[in-house]
Amino acid sequence: MWQSYVNGLLVAAGLIMAIGTQNAFVLAQSLRREHHLPVAALCVVCDALLVAAGVFGLATVLAHNPTLLAVARWGGAVFLIWYGSQALRRACSKQSLNQGENQTVRSLRAVLLSALAVTLLNPHVYLDTVLLIGSLGAQQTEPGAYVVGAASASLLWFFTLALGAAWLAPWLARPSTWRILDLLVAVMMFTVAFQLITAA
Repeated sequence: MWQSYVNGLLVAAGLIMAIGTQNAFVLAQSLRREHHLPVAALCVVCDALLVAAGVFGLATVLAHNPTLLAVARWGGAVFLIWYGSQALRRACSKQSLNQGENQTVRSLRAVLLSALAVTLLNPHVYLDTVLLIGSLGAQQTEPGAYVVGAASASLLWFFTLALGAAWLAPWLARPSTWRILDLLVAVMMFTVAFQLITAA
């Protein structure tokens, strides 16, 4: 059982810690201290559910249904382009210079819906979390322990990222930092969208 748990922990940690759209979103929310802990919790729950779904059969379904992956790919590309455009607009506007002080705080519902979109409209989450992590988990002697290990990695990573970035926010709350952050988020979103479009 412990071997399956450790395998899930290590495999998930290696993939989750890679810089991606989900991590960029959690980082941005944490630096703004805008519902960052509920966002981290939502990411953990989504990862755990997706890994469990992959381990217990969804990975096989997706691997044999390219239409579902195509729909996810194009829907994800459209959303990422829109989200990246919003970040780029903030970076290029005067408003971004005062983001730390005058930014309008969004409702918890709006932030969580955005987090869900960043997570579930990104086809990479299905390729990495469901297909790769899920397929490996299905081969474990204790698949349930593997899922718990993967969920533990997600829990440790997202809450460390959320709490750490929020703690550093006072030192990072300079106008230039917000502008750079928005530019990085925009580049990340556009890059992933481009990869999705060119892979079609």
